[in-house]
Amino acid sequence: MDQVLPDPLRYAGAGKAIQRAALEEIVRAEPVLMRVLRTLRDEALPDHLLVAGALYNGVWNHLTGRPILAGVNDIDVFYFDGSDLSYEAEDVVIRRLEAELSELPVPVQARNQARVHLWFEQKFGTPFTPLTSAGEMLERYASKTHAVAVRLEADESLTVLAPFGLDDIFSFRITPNPALDNRKTHEAKGARAKSIWPQITVMPW
Repeated sequence: MDQVLPDPLRYAGAGKAIQRAALEEIVRAEPVLMRVLRTLRDEALPDHLLVAGALYNGVWNHLTGRPILAGVNDIDVFYFDGSDLSYEAEDVVIRRLEAELSELPVPVQARNQARVHLWFEQKFGTPFTPLTSAGEMLERYASKTHAVAVRLEADESLTVLAPFGLDDIFSFRITPNPALDNRKTHEAKGARAKSIWPQITVMPW
């Protein structure tokens, strides 16, 4: 007899506390994510966060019975260090984390959010005012759904940042965020996600 999976939408509309608890349970059950979180904490990177794809993709994988890192190409890490905006300083952090986490099945990609304004417009063609924290970048994502981050604190608690809430994630809904002119990114990421998780609805820009 085929195994019947629980309803993947069982947390949709469930309320902030229930959704946050579900996210935390999913993160804590994944050794790779916990390895990254503990390493970031031990490295004491300023204002560090594990962000985006490894989290929302992990939720969708968990709720649809897939391996939690299925469809995850890398694990994105933010930190914010305004004391040195050189690429060389950022590269030291990138290489240190790559070496520390080289055994993971997917690479870790660290970026200093204090530097984003130096390259964003050239890469994406959209003006970008400087950020004041790593978490502020979440508010400028092309899709509100993707704006989620976690940090493991010294007392083993998880800090969760989700400026637009978690209901889009648990509802398998990708909702645009017009903070920047990021329509192409929203549509491209939405199409890719839907090709992996057919349950997803991509809301029009």
